[in-house]
Amino acid sequence: VYSPGGGLAFIGGCSPEPGSVGVITQSGGLGVDVILRGQSRGLRYSGLVTLGNSADVSPSELVEYFLADPDTRVIGIYAEDIKDGRAFFRALRAARGAKPVVVLLGGQTSQGRHAAASHTGSLASGAELWRGLAQQTGICITRTLDEFLDVLLAFQALSPRRARPTRRCVLFGNGGGTSVLAADAFGRRSLDVSPMPQPAVDALSALDLPPGTSVVNPIDAPAYTLRQEEGRIAERILEIVVERGEPDAIVMHINLPVFIGSTDQRADFLQNIVDAALRVRARHPGRAHFALVLRSDGAEPSERRRREFRDTAVRQGIPVYDEMANAADALAGMAFFERYLAARG
Repeated sequence: VYSPGGGLAFIGGCSPEPGSVGVITQSGGLGVDVILRGQSRGLRYSGLVTLGNSADVSPSELVEYFLADPDTRVIGIYAEDIKDGRAFFRALRAARGAKPVVVLLGGQTSQGRHAAASHTGSLASGAELWRGLAQQTGICITRTLDEFLDVLLAFQALSPRRARPTRRCVLFGNGGGTSVLAADAFGRRSLDVSPMPQPAVDALSALDLPPGTSVVNPIDAPAYTLRQEEGRIAERILEIVVERGEPDAIVMHINLPVFIGSTDQRADFLQNIVDAALRVRARHPGRAHFALVLRSDGAEPSERRRREFRDTAVRQGIPVYDEMANAADALAGMAFFERYLAARG
């Protein structure tokens, strides 16, 4: 058991800061990954319990516990086999989407099922059963550990909207190729990156941004554009997007090395750009989901700035991702849960 609020941990290096994410896992080793890799992303836990083959405590019992726990906002589950399937289903159905539940499945191929059998002595449940469970209870199914953590982070930071499920996304940042690949990634996840309404495009065009800037959606703003007004031009762009672009979600991406390695160091452009995003988000709480993507080359200067900005942004309710595809996964999970809530009325 890992319980930050109770001062209890089963490995070193755990954050003592309590959070709102409760996790149930049928793998102790994966539980270590969830704690350590998750906290580096900004996740903070109300608790994490490893169950192994569930010979004593069952997943359904812990689902009921975390559903009733006032400190838990989102529940994560790594599952290979749920022996008490009917009780598990009843617990989730009775919750009626009161809290989002994110599931990472193991043993979904013949090879994975053999591995699960040697790991916990269980036969993993078929994917079609989980798909049916997701449709009936609103649980979000993920395929990889990274996607699992990314979706949990979205639910930790953002509040699901029943009345307006996420669909229209506006992408804004530096890097034309990145914008194209991002539009593909969002499209594959059924998230709409289409041109903004004409009033938004007209208002952005009126800013008279430098040549090479595209303002339709994605908004492709080269580094030279983002250096305007010492980086504070980002605030004016984002304000127009929020006010006139009708977005359900805004994803801002920054290629950190482009600014860190530039000969133009007359201002802390990165700090000003991030601060601009934080101010716009603070002025319009709940208007649109907001996510930040900070792309790095892996070198220490970029990684250091990413850690600094991530810590600040996550504490202010903005999830931060490493790549645009990660943000697409996270918002797709949010959208699925919101559609489930909307369908229930």
